[in-house]
Amino acid sequence: MSERKTNPKIDTVLAREEKWGREFEALRRFALDCGLFEDLKWGCPCYSLGKGNVVLIHGFKEYCAYLFFKGALMTDPDGILVQQTENVQAARQVRFTGLEQIAGMEAVLKDYIHRAIAVEKAGLKVEFKKTADFAMPDEFRDRLAEDPDLSAAFDALTPGRQKAYLLHFSSAKQAKTRETRIDKAAPRILEGKGLDD
Repeated sequence: MSERKTNPKIDTVLAREEKWGREFEALRRFALDCGLFEDLKWGCPCYSLGKGNVVLIHGFKEYCAYLFFKGALMTDPDGILVQQTENVQAARQVRFTGLEQIAGMEAVLKDYIHRAIAVEKAGLKVEFKKTADFAMPDEFRDRLAEDPDLSAAFDALTPGRQKAYLLHFSSAKQAKTRETRIDKAAPRILEGKGLDD
């Protein structure tokens, strides 16, 4: 393990990790070797510089990954940064399927961590899309026009909550499904709650 100070919360997470334990240990060491502060956020090992999150380690069924919080602002000379879904604006992943792959990429991964640190030190910010940049399904637009209370409640939501609803509604392919989603969400919107609150 690195000379850097480790966090006992992460020790606990790693001790419970059955599938990606060895991979997480290697990724942890690389982040600590780069001088980042270790903490537990969103249930995952997270590495930061000052108050800025730089990289997070997380595991999935098929792969584990580094998630660079401002990966969209990083250069990617090795072509390894992955946009998790089309709606992810800032973060980018580097995905791994085994310890050997991680070990073979140590120099590259540390270089990418240093690139992410440089982005954080420079104070760069990702320009997020505004709510108006997201498609509003006709069914929801019509519903807001018919219901001034719902319209006012939607306008009062935070931009993040508005975007989540718009993505949820517009991801349905059929009009009937969009209408059903809107019907189910309307009471939550009226209560000032987000999709996942």
